Amino acid sequence: MPRPSATEYGKPHQTYLNYTSGKDYAILVQQYNERIIEFWAAIPTEKVNYTYAPDKWTIKQMFQHVIDTERIFAYRALVLSRKEPSALIGFDENEYAKNATALHRNWKDMLVEWRVVRQSTNLLFASFTDAQIKEVGLASGYPVSVNALGFLIFGHALHHLHILKERYAL
Repeated sequence: MPRPSATEYGKPHQTYLNYTSGKDYAILVQQYNERIIEFWAAIPTEKVNYTYAPDKWTIKQMFQHVIDTERIFAYRALVLSRKEPSALIGFDENEYAKNATALHRNWKDMLVEWRVVRQSTNLLFASFTDAQIKEVGLASGYPVSVNALGFLIFGHALHHLHILKERYAL
């Protein structure tokens, strides 16, 4: 399966796709899966409540956001692969962060959860047929294919690693 074409995702998603390379989900897993997991696991516990500016997320809140977003994108891939005819609504990441319990969670538990979510997403994408990967639907007002969602999942996670390096000095 080739990289998603511009007709397989909305313009706002281009930023995430720019963080990825490779031509299919299996290659994304080979290139990025362990790198992303290991980056989060290497963050010292004493730094997880750090934020670089007032009103910005702590590292824990950002991590919870990455976990939540992967679940949402994986759900979208699942329902689109099953030919869901209804448009899928968007979500407000700031409301999700505000209503999540990240600040009170155990960092090690979050790391375990992340590994399980990553594994679950990888197994989900491994289960899709070539036809299912090509399915396209509407999510957050934009067309998106199952294929593009695989790239968006990794691109979104890589985007946040970039933010952590650039703004949180990790």
